[in-house]
Amino acid sequence: MSCNHCKMSVERALKNLDGVTAATVDLGARTAYVTYDSSRVDIEAMKKAISDAGYEVK
Repeated sequence: MSCNHCKMSVERALKNLDGVTAATVDLGARTAYVTYDSSRVDIEAMKKAISDAGYEVK
């Protein structure tokens, strides 16, 4: 991820998941901060959403 479009794409992919209430990407740190309900969504689903959006998860 290197641009604001990338940031917005990843945030949108995460926010579209049932159970995610907030998602913020920090381009400089190359991290995503996510608020979610663990009874409705898990880390693997979030990783898949990011990958499906075309980005690598480390």
